[in-house]
Order: sequence, then C-alpha cells, then structure tokens
Amino acid sequence: MNTLTILAAAAFGSTVYLTTFSTVRWLNQLASRIEVAGMIVTGIILCAVIGIIAFASQSVTIGFIVGAGMTPPVHRWILQRRRHVASS
Repeated sequence: MNTLTILAAAAFGSTVYLTTFSTVRWLNQLASRIEVAGMIVTGIILCAVIGIIAFASQSVTIGFIVGAGMTPPVHRWILQRRRHVASS
C-alpha cells in the first residue's frame, strides 16, 4: 500500500463528507419536493463515487474509508469548539 495514496484518498473522503453535509443542510431549507429530488440525486452521486472508490486499489479504498470515518467526529468537535469560543 502506498502511504501517499492513502492520505490523498483520506482527504478526498473527508471532502466528500463535508460536501454532502453542506448539500443536505442546504436542501433542508428548500421546499419538500425539491428537497426529496435533491436527496435522491445526492444519493445517486454518492453511490457512484463509492462504486468508483471500491473499484480502485485497496489503498485508495482504505484511505477513503479512514477519511470519511474520521471527519464527522472532528467536524463536530470543531463546531462545538467554535460555539464555546464564541460564548466566552
């Protein structure tokens, strides 16, 4: 396994998570019909990305999973820290 490939894939996995998170937050503000259609399109795109990643090498798959798995808790921690700093 190539370490740089794993790190690059982890960064990509993190980017995919944050992009999806922002898209879903934006879709939640729209009308329900548009929201449902947007969620379906987002799901299709995520399935395509995951399929491409799964077809790639093992190191890419491991890196993507690590990046996407580590990002949510770190993202929550950053958001909580911002609120704490802002309230001080």
